[in-house]
Amino acid sequence: QVHLVESGGGLVQPGGSLRLSCAASGSILSITSMGWYRQAPGKQRELVATISSGGYTNYADSVKGRFTISRDNVKNFLQMNSLKPEDTAAYFCHATIATTLQISPVWGQGTQVTVSS
Repeated sequence: QVHLVESGGGLVQPGGSLRLSCAASGSILSITSMGWYRQAPGKQRELVATISSGGYTNYADSVKGRFTISRDNVKNFLQMNSLKPEDTAAYFCHATIATTLQISPVWGQGTQVTVSS
């Protein structure tokens, strides 16, 4: 079985920074894409950023120039700068992971980010 564990969320003032981390564990053969999604109360889950195995990155327009996604093998990181109140949400790590049995999308349990003064 494969798991994703996030860390790094918290409360930060507008204009501040946070760094989210996500680590995959289990019987992993390979990981293709990894990324972050977020969901604010009453809203649908939305893509924040993704990174492929080759390092290609993709960002939501709302975070371009402020957030940076990076990857180190089975871990990925989301550096969030110039945070705004509208960035407040639960952030979920996502990865497409291949095991000996199958290739599956896997979600983490989520970490809360609150931007408030």
